[in-house]
This record gives sequence, structure tokens and C-alpha cells, in this order.
Amino acid sequence: MFVMNNEVNTAMKLRMLGRHIKEGLKNLGRNGWMTFASVSAVTVSLLLVGLFMMVILNLNSMADQVKDDVEIHAFIDVTANSSDEKHLKEQIKQIDQVQSIQYQTNQEGLNNLALGDETESYVKSLDNIGFLPNYYVVKTENPEQVPKVAKEIKQFNHVGELKYGQGKVEKLFSVVDIAKSVGLVLVVGLLFTSIFLITNTIKLTIVARRTEIEIMKLVGATNAFVRWPFFMEGLFLGILGAVLPVAAVAVGYQYIYQHFNDRMMSMFEMIPYQDLVIMLGSILLVLGALIGVLGSMQSVRKFLSV
Repeated sequence: MFVMNNEVNTAMKLRMLGRHIKEGLKNLGRNGWMTFASVSAVTVSLLLVGLFMMVILNLNSMADQVKDDVEIHAFIDVTANSSDEKHLKEQIKQIDQVQSIQYQTNQEGLNNLALGDETESYVKSLDNIGFLPNYYVVKTENPEQVPKVAKEIKQFNHVGELKYGQGKVEKLFSVVDIAKSVGLVLVVGLLFTSIFLITNTIKLTIVARRTEIEIMKLVGATNAFVRWPFFMEGLFLGILGAVLPVAAVAVGYQYIYQHFNDRMMSMFEMIPYQDLVIMLGSILLVLGALIGVLGSMQSVRKFLSV
């Protein structure tokens, strides 16, 4: 008996859900121009969000690639012997943020001209006077800790010059942090604007049907029974509004990736096309659904207090 009651309840809930979905779809067709206005509001907002996020995600990826390349070149004093060099290596290893340390001989240093402008000029200046010290290449777990680690290494004995792009590295990290903050503010602002637009657009459709809602409430309809069709309507509006931005981002990024990634690979690598489209497409669809639902729920709330 208990099992039968559960099956009956489940069947009723499924029928009720089907009814709400049908009503939500009918409302889309019944309010043609309002549906178009709501979908357009979501489309425009999510298109801007998608474009901003596409740029911001790639900028963050490129910034992370630059950060990963930041390393410290700790030149060893020419008076240090092999024992001093080993002792210095052990001291550097003891620093918390040190991820790896690689020994470079003076000959390897002369053969390696891809050390960065600052270090390369230092190498050449030493080469001109007939000698080049051995050095350690130190990488940190967190690239933003490079200046701090460099200061600690500077305190050790037998350390000559330290090169890590001092001044430039700090500016890079500052610019990256500012770009992330500005991007986040812009995206959040656009999302709130989207919710505001769709809330007011759907509110117009609900105002036109407030008599219908009041009658349903007066004959005993629960808030949930009234709310669910509008919930489904908002969900459909949001998803429909996200379809065009997803398509636009997919097509636009494919063009950009094919034409610019190969040219930039010497310095940076863009986020792979498939990874970005799947990630950004999923985000936009979820955001569209949330915007539609929140806008619809916000609009219908005031009419449920009959």
C-alpha cells in the first residue's frame, strides 16, 4: 500500500511538472512581443558577457604563462669553490616557496642567450671582461613570491648578482591583478543589468495577467502552483537568450583562434578552441537560465500576496 501511494504521488508530480512546462511554453507564444523583448535583453547582455569573458580568460591564461616563465638567476660569487656552491644550493632549497633549482655552469650560460633582456645584458657584460660566474636558476611555487624569495637568496654568502626582472615583474603582477578585478566587476555589472532588464520585461507580461493570477489565488491555487509556470517561462527565456551568444562566441573564437594563435605562439598560446567554447558555452547557458528564473521569480513575487 505504501509503495502504491509513492507511485501515485510520483505520477502526479510528473503530470504536474508536465503541465507547468506546457504552460510555460504556451506563455512564450501567448506573449509574442514580450517574449521577443525578454529574449533580446538576455541575448544582448550575455553576448557582452561572453565577449568580455573570452578576452579576460585569454588574458588571464597569457598572464599565467608569463608568470610561469618568471625565474631567478642567482649568480655565484667567482671566489666560491664547489663546496660553497653546494652549501648555497642547500640554503636556497630550504626556502619555503622554492619549487626547483637548477645549476648552470659558466659555459652553459654563455651558450644560453634566451635568459631575458636584463640577464642577457649582464651575461654579455661579464663575457666582455673575460669571465662569467656559474649561477642557479630558481623557480618558485607561486610566481608572485619571486621578489620575496630573491630578497632571501640575496642574504646568503657567495651570492653575486640576482636577476629576475626586478621592477618589471612587480608591475606585471599588478597589471594582471587589476585586469582580473576590472573584468570581474564588468561581468558582474552586466549580469545584474541583465537580471534588471528581464525582471522588468517579464513584470509587464505579469501585470497584463494579474487578474488571472488573482482569480487562481482566490479559488485556492497555491503560490507554488501559480509560480511554477512563470518559473518555467523564465527558464526557457533565459536559455533561448543564451543560444545566440553561445553560437556567436563559438564562431567568433574559431576565427580568432585560427588566424591569430599561430602568430602569437612564439610569445603566448591562446586557450584551445574546444576547451574555451565548451567552458564558456556552459557558463552562458547556466547564466541565461539563472537570469531568466531570477527575473521571473522576482517579478511574480509581488502578485502572490492576494
